[in-house]
Amino acid sequence: MHIDSTNWKILQTLQKNARISNSALGRAVGITSPAVAERIRKMEDAGILIGYKAEISHFESGHQLKAIITLRAFMGRLKPFLEKVHEFSEVLNCYRITGNENILLEVVLFDQFHLEEFIDKLITYGETKTHIVLSTVIENAPIRTRREDRISKKPKV
Repeated sequence: MHIDSTNWKILQTLQKNARISNSALGRAVGITSPAVAERIRKMEDAGILIGYKAEISHFESGHQLKAIITLRAFMGRLKPFLEKVHEFSEVLNCYRITGNENILLEVVLFDQFHLEEFIDKLITYGETKTHIVLSTVIENAPIRTRREDRISKKPKV
C-alpha cells in the first residue's frame, strides 16, 4: 500500500494522539470523517497501522527503576531464553541484536532488590550487563517521512 501525504498526516496525528476522533482528524488533515475512517481501516488491513496503546508511567505505577540489560547467551542457552522471556513480567521490550551480546532488554523494576532477583534469573542463560536509566531524553518519537527527515536535518540559516 502506498502511503501518500494525507495518510502520513493521519499517521503523524495518530502518533501524537491515538484517541482523536475521526471528525477531528478529518478537520486536521482536510478530508471527511468517513474518508479518514476508510484510510485508517486500509492502513490497519495493510499492517501499516498496527495498534493503539495507553502509555503508563512506570514510576507512578510503583516501578522505581527502569533499566536496559544486555545478555550474551551461553552456548545452547539462546533458544531456551527466547522461549522463557515471554514469562518475565518485568520486560517491556526484548530485542535480538547483533554484536557481542545477543539480547537487549528494556525492563521496569520495583527496586534494587527486584533488580537483583531479575538478574539472578537471567544469569542462568548468559552474561548480563545492566544500565540503569536515569532519565528519558526521547521516548516514542513519531516515525516520519523521508522528506520530513531530510528537511529537519537541513541547517537553519
